[in-house]
Amino acid sequence: MLVDSVPEQRAETAPAPPTRRAIRFAGLLLSVAVLLLVAMASIAIGAKELSLAQVWHGLFESTGTYADVVVDERQSRTALGLLAGAALGLSGTVLQALTRNPLADPGLLGINAGASAAVVTAITYFGVTSLSGYVWFAFLGAAAVGALVWFLGGSRGATPVRLALAGTAISAALFGYVQAVMIMDKAALARMRFWTVGSLSAATEDMIWQVAPFLAVGTLLSLALARPLNAVAMGDDTAKALGAHLGRTRALSMLAATVLCGAATAACGPIVFVGLMVPHVVRSFTGPDLRWIMPYAAILSPVLLLGSDVIGRVVARPSEVQVGIITAIIGGPVFIFLVRRRRTAQL
Repeated sequence: MLVDSVPEQRAETAPAPPTRRAIRFAGLLLSVAVLLLVAMASIAIGAKELSLAQVWHGLFESTGTYADVVVDERQSRTALGLLAGAALGLSGTVLQALTRNPLADPGLLGINAGASAAVVTAITYFGVTSLSGYVWFAFLGAAAVGALVWFLGGSRGATPVRLALAGTAISAALFGYVQAVMIMDKAALARMRFWTVGSLSAATEDMIWQVAPFLAVGTLLSLALARPLNAVAMGDDTAKALGAHLGRTRALSMLAATVLCGAATAACGPIVFVGLMVPHVVRSFTGPDLRWIMPYAAILSPVLLLGSDVIGRVVARPSEVQVGIITAIIGGPVFIFLVRRRRTAQL
């Protein structure tokens, strides 16, 4: 009797295995730590080589060469990368859930095309030359296209297929318009060539304050839609049975994605693959629950964007490669891998 009770006592006192929720939360904390390291690297590393002591002095001195480089350039650049990366990741997550397509990205609904068309129009026909002026035109163009896609997709009766088709058609038309204007106007071509690549190098404190309110609203709205979008992802009939309001959820999702992607594109230009890659990769280890995918995407997307920006500053010193080029170089092979893996899983 006494011998038999020993295993039972050991079994009772043995520590319980960590739950899936605890593992996800620990991963989230680890992701935050990685983001902090990448953000510090973004401040410390640049096209202009500075020692850690010089970076430290630049952070805490009000004037001087080091302060100009570290505070005026790198801090603003890092802050914009954090905000824009989170916005792109969240908008990609929302659009993938809305269209029920894990390979969807913010460009699918024509938002990038709308921003680009508005900027080239501002340059050619309104004489806008400053990046601060581009921000508002780009955001208005993205918002207008988002509303048009929603209307053409059927408004309250919109379906994922209709929205994707409307976005693809509008994107093709607008990119044709952008190319035509740039060919006819050499000044527009010269200015748009820099903006369309996608870059954080033009970040300023004023620009960050201009887009921050839109990004804050879009972020809060996206996080609030996590539960309704979980229901929508199960299919229309199941979502209705669970009490989800399909029309309202899709309308608010379109609004959130447009605000987030529009503001990020307005500030940085159309940066590709971030909104596609990160949510898709996150889903592979969090599962389909958007209440976990969204926080992970909001943290890991800036890791990708800032990490790519740091790489671009280092590989071509004393010049730099724009972050949009680096994300495209990284994203191309990753996208091919994701498509092939998805195809293999279907077979």
